Amino acid sequence: MTTTPATAPGLLLGIDIGTSSSKGVLTRTDGTLVAQAQREHGTATPRPGWFEHDADGVWWDDFRSLARELTRQVPAGEALAAVGVSGIGPCVLPADERGRPVRAAILYGVDTRAVEEIAEQTERYGAEEIIRRCGSPLTSQAIGPKLAWLRRHDPAVYEVTSRWYMASSYLVHRLTGRYVLDHHSASQCTPLYDLAARTWIEERCDEIAPGLQWPELVWPAEVVGGVTREAEALTGIPAGTSVVAGTVDAWAEAAGVGVAAPGDLMLMYGTTMFVVGILAQPLTSPRLWGTAGVFEGTYCLAAGMATSGAVTGWLRDLTGSSYEQLTSEAAELPPGAEGLVMLPYFAGERTPLFDPDARGLVHGLTLRHGRGHLYRAALEATAYGVRHNLAAMADAGARAERLVAVGGGARALWTRIVSDVTGRAQHLPRYTVGAAYGDAFLAAVGAGLAAPGDIAEWNPTVEVVAPDPAASAVYDELYGLYLDLYPATREAAHVLASRQRADDARRRDA
Repeated sequence: MTTTPATAPGLLLGIDIGTSSSKGVLTRTDGTLVAQAQREHGTATPRPGWFEHDADGVWWDDFRSLARELTRQVPAGEALAAVGVSGIGPCVLPADERGRPVRAAILYGVDTRAVEEIAEQTERYGAEEIIRRCGSPLTSQAIGPKLAWLRRHDPAVYEVTSRWYMASSYLVHRLTGRYVLDHHSASQCTPLYDLAARTWIEERCDEIAPGLQWPELVWPAEVVGGVTREAEALTGIPAGTSVVAGTVDAWAEAAGVGVAAPGDLMLMYGTTMFVVGILAQPLTSPRLWGTAGVFEGTYCLAAGMATSGAVTGWLRDLTGSSYEQLTSEAAELPPGAEGLVMLPYFAGERTPLFDPDARGLVHGLTLRHGRGHLYRAALEATAYGVRHNLAAMADAGARAERLVAVGGGARALWTRIVSDVTGRAQHLPRYTVGAAYGDAFLAAVGAGLAAPGDIAEWNPTVEVVAPDPAASAVYDELYGLYLDLYPATREAAHVLASRQRADDARRRDA
């Protein structure tokens, strides 16, 4: 373990901006949590398939509030050594030449507005060539189509746009004045980043988004500057404190739970479900995302569901119940929720379907089913989606030998169901507080206060959730029904999605 002189400043601040909440932690250089805090926020959905955040009203305000709360808890005689940040991504926040936002940020793959631009760019550059050079197919997750959508559909905004940010890079800009983007985040900017060359594809950048400045590329744990005097006044973080570049939240969280060696795989339970597998060499699949890793020389194969906790939250709000009530009722039910199978595509689906017009479905409903049945079916639906993505990873040649469960949704019932459905054990680390903890670790690495391998001591495994063979046998049969339901109902779902868009257009015009 890396040792730190007793006289050295030894506290790390990590702050992550999520889809529906932001979290911050204060840690020591051995990984011990000193303090943590959280803020809830909303996500704007001005039209079906659109998901946006106000960068100053959500990202920066949450950061400032969390930073002030946590810096007040720095013990007397101690000081901050470095700051790490992360956030949802890939996103597009258009900004002017001084980095001031000119509209709300367009969020990651849950935002499906750029369907036409995805098709156009796929035809222009070639589906296979895009995957070969960039690592991922063009989907609603990609940055290129979002920039093209902005240029086409909001030309007045595009005219005054000089830069664009993701959540982490915007926070870095507000803290240090630097315009940078980490290599991992850039590797999700399909079709604009060359995964092997680790550089922007300049001719595509100029063609898709002419006139824009492109951020300097750095690594997530690289110190890119110090906190400015202006930022100190707004956040309480002392001027000069080192700031690392940060990255997309899921990858920061993977770094914070020791998912770093080939064969390691993280399941991130949250508003959406994210899966990150570590590779020794790059692999690609038309059904998944191939990206750069957090540390130089590493690669990932990743998957993401459009909803998971979002569906359980919807059920909580719809029924007026608490999570505790719903979980208690669901836990009393047998595997299969007494004859229900749910498709969790309530916001379309990302991997492995890449179908923004997929829709949610509950099959097998009777009058005897209640809210507990629906809640259990939602947890099981997420688990089926995880199994579907693990199968896609295996088909691409990725090994998933050690599964680590993290995130605010990594609760006893949910993780047990996922292990039963997948037939795989899951390791639960000591801290599952989210990406903010990984931000603190990356800050420690950047400041020279820890090495990447130290995470095993920062955050060891404290529990293993093993599958129940009897439950797994039930789920094996139901998983087959789950796989059959999507192709059997896809055409109807697409018709309904089209009607939803038409109905929304009529409401706007009324």
